[in-house]
Amino acid sequence: MKQLTLLTCSILLSLTCSQLAAQPGAAQPTAAQPNAASYHIRQQNAIPLHGEWWFLLDPAGAGIAGQWYREDFAKENRQDKVTVPHCFSTDPRYEFYTGTAWYRKTFAWKKSAGKRVILHFDAVFYKTDLWLNGQKIGQHEGGYTPFSFDVTGQLKDGNNLLVVAVNNDTWKTNTIPGLKDGGNINDGYPAWVNYGGIIRPVYLTIEPEVYTENVKIETTPDLAKGTAIIKTKIRVRNASSAAASPKIDLTVLQDKKPLTLRWKTKTESIPAGQTALLEAEAALTAAQVKLWDLDQPNLYGLRTVVGADTLASNFGIRKIEVSGTQILLNGKPVKVGGGNRVIDYPGIGSLEPDWLVEKDFRLMKEAGMEFQRLTHYTPSEYFYDLADRYGMLIITEAGNWQLTPKQMDNDSMRVKFRSQFREMVERDWNHPSVIAYSVGNEYGSTTASGQRWTKDMIAYARELDPTRLYTFASMLLNSLPEKPEDEASQYVDFVSTNTYGGHAKSLDHIHKLYPDKPVFISEWGTRSDGKGGEAGQAQHLSDVMAEIRKRPYVVGASWWTYNDYRSKLFGTNVNGFRPWGIVGPDRSPRLAYPVHQKEFSPVIVEKTDFKTGDQGIHQLTLKITSRGDFPARVLKGYTLKAGDDSIALPDLNPGESKDLVIPIRGFDKQIHITVIKPTGFITTQTDIDLK
Repeated sequence: MKQLTLLTCSILLSLTCSQLAAQPGAAQPTAAQPNAASYHIRQQNAIPLHGEWWFLLDPAGAGIAGQWYREDFAKENRQDKVTVPHCFSTDPRYEFYTGTAWYRKTFAWKKSAGKRVILHFDAVFYKTDLWLNGQKIGQHEGGYTPFSFDVTGQLKDGNNLLVVAVNNDTWKTNTIPGLKDGGNINDGYPAWVNYGGIIRPVYLTIEPEVYTENVKIETTPDLAKGTAIIKTKIRVRNASSAAASPKIDLTVLQDKKPLTLRWKTKTESIPAGQTALLEAEAALTAAQVKLWDLDQPNLYGLRTVVGADTLASNFGIRKIEVSGTQILLNGKPVKVGGGNRVIDYPGIGSLEPDWLVEKDFRLMKEAGMEFQRLTHYTPSEYFYDLADRYGMLIITEAGNWQLTPKQMDNDSMRVKFRSQFREMVERDWNHPSVIAYSVGNEYGSTTASGQRWTKDMIAYARELDPTRLYTFASMLLNSLPEKPEDEASQYVDFVSTNTYGGHAKSLDHIHKLYPDKPVFISEWGTRSDGKGGEAGQAQHLSDVMAEIRKRPYVVGASWWTYNDYRSKLFGTNVNGFRPWGIVGPDRSPRLAYPVHQKEFSPVIVEKTDFKTGDQGIHQLTLKITSRGDFPARVLKGYTLKAGDDSIALPDLNPGESKDLVIPIRGFDKQIHITVIKPTGFITTQTDIDLK
């Protein structure tokens, strides 16, 4: 069985999913070290091509003309050995090299009649050319999205040679991301490093001649009745030499048990060498529906059988919509904090081994970062898998970072963006954690070019996936436009604003422009080395939160950034990092981290009384409040830990409070209180004086 979306656990997982939830408060995996080479693979039947590869640089760009892809080209003593996935930009031997690099891998193979072999790359940065046994099999542009090739015809019995040429030179005006072409002094670099290499898993899969390439799962719950409709769109490839009419069998699993459903299917004959879209639909009763949300992230499985091919996917049933100035999740307003995560870690650059994804997910989740545009490009799918399983809301964005009007009007750039956007969407469209897509960040949204881009790209995106919300991150709304039609946010479902300073005035101005749209603060923050240092950063966080709570139309606020990151942009510190994070480059928490956790927790814990008793048994009374302003959500299934005791909290609606009386034994002067979400993550913690 193959699986394209959520695996139960990734191959060679350094910390299992159950362990991740079962260790509240653990800041990082305990079983893995930063040099562990465990990577999440998207498909369960994958044949990994990880491990040792031969590697050499091509600074003169002579490799293609010199046919370095020939089987008899290179001698082992003229190449280095590296471990793939590999980021050559942080390898001490090739640090910060920009240009073409070559990877070579020999592997044994035995051909099977009636089978297709697909070569998959989850991401290679940035431009890629590939050869198998000296034959060109394709090329790809885009550094963060998956791509694949059918290599059946190029494989042979015995040893096979795979050669990959990778170019990370995105310091061009025609790459995404890339340089701006405005002729300004700081157009030279984007804000993040062009980490090059085969940065994510590479693997083979074996398919029958008629196989499923992808399946899109759409669910529509009826919130009043508690029922739901599930629709599937199955993309089937017929690689055989004859027309095929494959039988379709679909099974939905709830808690690993199959549901009894009646499917309506639309099938057709697929001509030889063609791809078709097959559709099916079924209704779920109220007894069969468990909605997905942040604290109860219920997941289902779908087993899709097309002919001799089986594909396994996971999905959630949830409804995301806009009503006036609110985003509604399952009919209830969303008011949640978030954070921007830049893919960067000392020594490994843009690699995302499992231990790092797990560490970042836990630290973000426990900081209250649960609604965010993670960054300006597509991260490892494993982060989304964890977001599905443990509850997180994500706006996913393809790489339009500050494109200029000339670039946005360029047909070639539009084609490149659409290609990368499609690859992102087709990978992520079954993740319930993905509630929206962004068509860019900080481009000229008041220009005619920016408005055309926004309107056109959202229209294109809705054809791919009409089930999500659409937005982009604007930095021009804080004061500039006087009329809503003068800026491209007129086309979005909700406004996303990057706002640094003057938050009260800026938010009021945005609300005046778009009084009927929710406002999401896609970026805000200050550096830890700015005015007041780390303490000033933490105070800024609290000060801005006070303004956000006064404005009910603000639905989220995503701090820039969760972590420090390397950059070549002006203003970067001499150590190569930009210190915007509430955690440092190695994820060490700063003073702002516990402040963010406290400010973005939906729970407030206050001591109202303490009574001493005989024989060292006392009574502590706590007032437990579900925030009613921001963030806010229904508290259900939360647990309070007081020392060694665990106490189930009562269910609370936003703004509601209840007293909790806790027996205290002993003569300690202080007790540590922790509130834990139903998913096992800390939401707030404090020390209470016992006197």
